[in-house]
Amino acid sequence: MAARLSVALIVLVICTLSLFSTIGITRPSHRVEVVDANKLWRSANPGGWRPSSAPRSYWPPPPKESNGFLRVRCNGGLNQQRSAICNAVVAARIMNATLVLPELDTNSFWRDESGFPGVYDVEHFIEALRYDIHIVRSLPEVSSKGKTKKMKSYQIRPPRDAPLSWYTTFALEKMKEHSAIYLTPFSHRLAEEIDAPELQRLRCRVNYHALRFKPHIIKLSTEIVDKLRSQGHFMSIHLRFEMDMLAFAGCVDIFTPKEQKILIKYRKENFAEKELVYRERRLIGKCPLTPEEVGLILRSMGFDNTTRIYIAAGELFGGDRFMKPFRTMFPHLENHSTVGPSEKLEENARGLVGSAVDYMVCLLSDIFMPTYDGPSNFANNLLGHRLYYGFRTTIQPNRKALAPIFMDREEGHAADFEDRIRQVMFNSKFGGPHKRVHPESFYTNSWPECFCQMSPKDPADKCPPDNIMETLDGQLQNEESDDLDPSNMSNKSNNSASGSTGD
Repeated sequence: MAARLSVALIVLVICTLSLFSTIGITRPSHRVEVVDANKLWRSANPGGWRPSSAPRSYWPPPPKESNGFLRVRCNGGLNQQRSAICNAVVAARIMNATLVLPELDTNSFWRDESGFPGVYDVEHFIEALRYDIHIVRSLPEVSSKGKTKKMKSYQIRPPRDAPLSWYTTFALEKMKEHSAIYLTPFSHRLAEEIDAPELQRLRCRVNYHALRFKPHIIKLSTEIVDKLRSQGHFMSIHLRFEMDMLAFAGCVDIFTPKEQKILIKYRKENFAEKELVYRERRLIGKCPLTPEEVGLILRSMGFDNTTRIYIAAGELFGGDRFMKPFRTMFPHLENHSTVGPSEKLEENARGLVGSAVDYMVCLLSDIFMPTYDGPSNFANNLLGHRLYYGFRTTIQPNRKALAPIFMDREEGHAADFEDRIRQVMFNSKFGGPHKRVHPESFYTNSWPECFCQMSPKDPADKCPPDNIMETLDGQLQNEESDDLDPSNMSNKSNNSASGSTGD
């Protein structure tokens, strides 16, 4: 009898658990403390850290003579291009190469021919990196058989995430052989995690100091921010609910049959063939949040319908029916066309200039929230820039943890919905200093390499002297003075005559 009762009890427990699972209750509800959303308008606690990408050790100026010229073609969107430019500067430094002003692949996606000079301040870029590398606007002309023509470059397709050694061996050998090399495509062509803190800091100097948008972009962005902030705090959201991302992620089931055909066709034409199951993709966090899901997250966190929100996004897929629920919850929505002088962007709203304006407004906003922050994404670089810009608040939804909550709600099981959302969302750093853990990108989080402390426990974290730039300038001037010294010039001539390369 005892054995039978035990079996019956076990069966009852199994059936009960099965019933709870069937109705969507997969775990007990854990109520969380309601956090005051108003506190999120302030920057995160820096914990005594401040941004600094200046060298911490001896950093010699680039040698007068380089090993040749380095050309790169940076493909992808604005932020993918920014990280590629940073990598190109590092490559030029370790190869002792003269960097030709990076080329931006502006035609294949953007249909925008403005290029680097149309988006970035070229003079500032060259001046800001004068302690690091030599930069020229274009390859020089050479004379051959009585004719003058532009130097040719040897084209190479670099391996993805190549180590530093690839550049200092294979690429450098080709550069010395041909005088100039052309690396294309140049996206993710240098490993992000390199055991060289000074080179990582060089990346930050490029990304956060040298790459400055042109004055008219800064001016337009500032006008938009001033208008938004004239009525108080504002939040920016990068809404990655666009055709290319949805097709890439394989998240098509929520659309009409006609829209699904468009997404499937786009995927076949642009991405590798792979069987993707929507429910599985969503459960592992691979689907961008819908506009409605973004609204539900913000409302659960305590933001009310007076919150001003700037939307940075391309053309949203699926029409206004996806934006309507979001707009109902948060009616104060703006973008660069509604809040800014739209005629200035009308011709280039889809191009790099429009993306640059969105970037600047998101950088300067009080709170930034990406709906999809995968590698190369608009948000990837921006999250790192906001961290460097003073630990400005970011809200990063954990899509994998949120997916079962939203799916339960869609199936009619919304018990403790907002509590469960808060439990996920308030388990976040909100932009404070934190250790970088794979797969988090260096461009998303450059702490601690590009940060320092005035009163550190570890001497390695000590901030460099305030006069570090004067020191670098002195080193550069000494190098130039040595070049002008008659005795050094004589020695160099002798070395040249004897066949010494100086390498």
